[in-house]
Amino acid sequence: MTTLFSTLLVALAVAQLDTETDGESPDSTEAFTNEKDVPGEVDVNIDTVWGTVDNMIDSFLDRLPFLLTGIVVFAIFYFVAKAVRRFVRRTTQGKSSANLGRVMGRIAQWALNFVGLILAVTIMAPSITPGKLLTSLGIGGIAIGFAFKDILQNFMAGLLILLNEPFKIGDQIVSGDHEGTVESIETRATLIKTYDGKRVVIPNSQIFTNPVVVNTAYDAVRTQYDVGVGYGDDLRQAAKIILNTLESTEGVVREPAPDVVATELGGSSVVLRARWWTEPQRANVVRVGNAVISDIKEALDDAGVDMPYPTNVTLLHDQTEDRDGDRTRQREGWPAGKNPPKPRPIGSQRGDTHKNDAAMNSDNTNADNTNA
Repeated sequence: MTTLFSTLLVALAVAQLDTETDGESPDSTEAFTNEKDVPGEVDVNIDTVWGTVDNMIDSFLDRLPFLLTGIVVFAIFYFVAKAVRRFVRRTTQGKSSANLGRVMGRIAQWALNFVGLILAVTIMAPSITPGKLLTSLGIGGIAIGFAFKDILQNFMAGLLILLNEPFKIGDQIVSGDHEGTVESIETRATLIKTYDGKRVVIPNSQIFTNPVVVNTAYDAVRTQYDVGVGYGDDLRQAAKIILNTLESTEGVVREPAPDVVATELGGSSVVLRARWWTEPQRANVVRVGNAVISDIKEALDDAGVDMPYPTNVTLLHDQTEDRDGDRTRQREGWPAGKNPPKPRPIGSQRGDTHKNDAAMNSDNTNADNTNA
């Protein structure tokens, strides 16, 4: 290609000279060949053009071994980097650090490619030293850091998560409003699968800087449920029935042992809190919890233990009984005074009460007339 380009330049120069010399007198030819420049004319020196092209070709041929050597060096580092990445992945495959091995292998590959690129550039252009190249990359790195701040922050957080391993793939975690099973821990984000089958991508910086609950960090987790027992029932007997039910339910672990504690004297019942331990997986917790609540309900029903509904008592203005006390004194729903309203039993009708009052008054009048 270079030889063809130089031949074209020479041909153009010769054609230009032939055009300018046609039809001119010997005097003009002598003027043109003069060493002094002729104003208004294009002077072309074939020797200068050819010399420039020749120097370019010679310089390229002189640098060609260095260019080929640089390409070979970079190719060697490239293939070595791929081999190192495969080796790291195979070494950690099937282990708890498999995800970390995948990331570290990728980082090792990038590092080797970077070193190979610096050596190749240094061989191709000896004037560019590694120090100058690193300085240039450092200045550019500052600009890149500002432009990709969030990406680099997530990348560093991902590396720290992989190194510290607060949780692993397969663990069930809670991060903010999201809860599910960890599918993958990448350098930029952590992927979890929620219990209803959705994938959530959480940036690593958010996980690293905020609290994360790891539900499967230990062998067992505790679950509790409150049961209301009537005030008229034997509290200790009810607690014993609940405890026996917990110990006999499949899925409740023996150690730590389940227990039952009284926590509250409610408005209509005494609250007993049943506490038991199960394996930490979410599906297991839900399954055992369903069995425990169902078994407790059946056991208490069989033993005749009352589990009352919440009860509220509402007193209206005059819906009280005769035995509720002195009406002339201030009471809830009754005004103070010497002539308070008469009592009206709950469920009675106001009209019936008026009829009874009229009948009572008529009887009293007749009795008075008889006495008179």
